Amino acid sequence: MLWTIFLLLILVFLYSTRTRQKNEPPLDKGFIPWLGHALEFGKDAAKFLARMKDKHGDIFTVRVAGKFVTVLLDPSSFDAVMNDTVCLDFTRNRNQLRQRIFSLQLQSIKPTAERKWMELHFQGLGLSKLSGSMNSHLQNLLLSDQQGCIPSEWRQDGLFSLCYSLLFRAGYLTLFEKPDNVTAVYNEFRKFDDLLTKLARSSVKREERKMANISRERLWELLSPNWLSGGSESNCWQQSYRHFLKEEGVDAEMQKRALLLQLWTTQCNAGPTAFWLLGFLLTHPEAMEAVKSEIRGLTLRDTSLQHNPPEAHSTPVLDSVLSETLRLTAAVMIRREVVQNKILHMANGQEYHLRQGDIVCLFPFLSPQMDPQIHQEPQIFQYDRFLNDMTVKDKFYKDGKRLKYYTMPWGAGTNICVGKEFAVTAIKQFVYLLLTHLDLEMCDPEAKMPPVNPSRYGFGMLQPDGDLQVRYRLKRTQHANRI
Repeated sequence: MLWTIFLLLILVFLYSTRTRQKNEPPLDKGFIPWLGHALEFGKDAAKFLARMKDKHGDIFTVRVAGKFVTVLLDPSSFDAVMNDTVCLDFTRNRNQLRQRIFSLQLQSIKPTAERKWMELHFQGLGLSKLSGSMNSHLQNLLLSDQQGCIPSEWRQDGLFSLCYSLLFRAGYLTLFEKPDNVTAVYNEFRKFDDLLTKLARSSVKREERKMANISRERLWELLSPNWLSGGSESNCWQQSYRHFLKEEGVDAEMQKRALLLQLWTTQCNAGPTAFWLLGFLLTHPEAMEAVKSEIRGLTLRDTSLQHNPPEAHSTPVLDSVLSETLRLTAAVMIRREVVQNKILHMANGQEYHLRQGDIVCLFPFLSPQMDPQIHQEPQIFQYDRFLNDMTVKDKFYKDGKRLKYYTMPWGAGTNICVGKEFAVTAIKQFVYLLLTHLDLEMCDPEAKMPPVNPSRYGFGMLQPDGDLQVRYRLKRTQHANRI
């Protein structure tokens, strides 16, 4: 036993004495052996990485819980990482996170096969079908939630709770088609999601792990379709996913667990996005009026829009508001494992050696999205930042050079989010329906947006640390030209 401890101490000592070699990025190990910067990284990744960027520049290597992570913050050099499938690999990290968070093993599934299946449903005719169903469910839920209310009666709620609940339930009904347990699934999902970042970082306490296990098992049962227990099958997205997993050699237990992964993947971002977007509109009256004016103009030209959201119409103002919202609140991290030693060629001509076994991380939230050299006053919401004379503005520059990546809420390249169009359509549908069917205002006209929960950096859309209290009521006439 003593020899084992002694050998482990020697290994820790040897690993902690790593030094920067020629042509390697700047190395910052931190002061705590093995742990390095793990605590600061997990507490507030954006704040920590911004400090490292100020200290070392656009590329550096930090030690995080025994791993060495090279962070690249030059968007002009991102393709050198995202397009390399020989020296860099994303599947190992993804499989580790699936196991930690969802107790799920899907190693037999080829990423190309999984993407092909997703494209079948989230593009083309499949996308049209899902978007139509989503629109119907949103309208039904929005109106059914107001049943029994006097038209002039105000109701009060947190905006985050309102957005997340409506979009989650509509998305669940669209993909899982189980109206009998939608409320139970939503409530259990919120409990599980609150612990997700700690599960991913293996930082859950004993009681939290127990709670996570209970929620996870409860969700497995709630999501399990009747036909997995011998009932009749329905022709839906969920059935198609189960057939795909079966064809890929996934056993019945993992098929059941994989449904929770898909629930989180498809439903975890829309609600928070809608919250931030509507919150920005409510706290910026000129932006709200610009969006309402655009909707009024569309409705005057096409009376069918009184009942159908404008996803097929040009909405440059709403599109700019959504792009600006995503720039400020989408905080994905793109990770790759270095499986072979690699020479990274930067856009400025510099070359850096990356070691096998290290991790490479891109954090677009910090750059390009919050880079003051790309976006003037990046911390401020500007609803027309992505507008150019009522057309889409897509030309942004740094150091005089036009950027390919000036915002990256959906990832990029071959790994861009397949469900992007479905998510954008759903959010626009939701905002349109809310603004045309409800009077919506803040309870306190002077209220400010709540701060972000810093533990969510790296996990898609940020969530607020708190909520924005709003009140709402049904409009007397639910027509867009009356908003």
